[in-house]
Order: sequence, then C-alpha cells, then structure tokens
Amino acid sequence: MKEEICEGFCGEVRSSSEPRGDFQGRDANGEGDGIRKVDGERDAGEIAEINRWYVENSTAIFDFEALTEEEMRRKIEGIAGGGYPYYVYVRDGRVEGYCYAHAWKEKRAYYPTWETTIYLRQECRGKGIGGRLMERLIEDCRRGGCRSLIACITAENEESCRFHERLGFERVSLFREVGVKFGKWLDVADYQMRLLS
Repeated sequence: MKEEICEGFCGEVRSSSEPRGDFQGRDANGEGDGIRKVDGERDAGEIAEINRWYVENSTAIFDFEALTEEEMRRKIEGIAGGGYPYYVYVRDGRVEGYCYAHAWKEKRAYYPTWETTIYLRQECRGKGIGGRLMERLIEDCRRGGCRSLIACITAENEESCRFHERLGFERVSLFREVGVKFGKWLDVADYQMRLLS
C-alpha cells in the first residue's frame, strides 16, 4: 500500500487510504437545502449533467467528452474517498453546483498543495452559491492541513478570474497557448491562495 506524509505536517507516515480530515457537511444527514457533503451514488448524475454543459459549451474545462454518470461516480469516489473535501449545493432537492479539492500534483513533495474545482448550473450563477461553496471548501482545506490552494483557470474566463481574486487568490502564472478547444488557442492562469505560513 502506498504511503504518504501526513498533510498536517506531523512528520508521520500514514496510509494513503486514511482520510485527510473530517470533511462532513453541516447537513450531516444529507436532507434539506444548502451545502452538504457529496454522495456519489445520489449526486453523480446531476454533477455529470452540470459538467456536460461545460464540456460541450465552454473553454472553462479542457475535456472534449463528458463523463457518464458511472464515470462521474467513480471520479467522485476517488476524490472524496481519498479524503479530500467535496461538496454540493442543493436547493429543492436539486444539485445546483459542486466544488472539491484534490492533489495538485502527483509527486510526493507536493502533498501540502491542493487544487480546487467549482462548477455551477448556468442559471444558478450570480446568486452567491459559488462563494458559499468555496468559503466552505477553503475552510476545510485549511483545517485539513493544506498549505496552498491552486485554481487553474482558462485566462479568457475573466468571470472566474475575478471570482477567485475576490476570494483572496492571487495570479501567480500565465501559460500562453497551452490548450486548444473549439479551434481556439487558450492561455491558462494559475491562481494561488496560501492558507498556512
């Protein structure tokens, strides 16, 4: 079994199957509106639906093919089951957005740095949902011992760039023409939030 240094900087070596923190949503039973911890079995279909819109219509995500519900369920299990925080925002029983953190890089020395992902249904943007999701995610990443968060954003997605800046992220890099989608060359910016110093 692969081992890794604990993210809380305790110097111990532990199994990679151990969770990185107690990332339980405030709504522990999963009922009602608001933010709750993801449930792969219940939420995979709606998360895949949200993701599909971005794959088919946006340069915000570089995938060309949307994941099926089953593929999304496995992806969710890999992230949340790996001990990273993963949340959905639910209103009237419907998932309106989701966010999660995951390893930024695979090499072991990067263990205290995580990457963030957030997507909302198009009609749910501009309602404060994204901010609430990210505030919860940032809080839990900090509590879990993460030192830095990275958001990798298509540079032309100015709305997302401004959103992350309002949260306290700072642009630290710009990669020119590193992706192509819909026949267009795309720049990518990395935004960083330092949680512990």
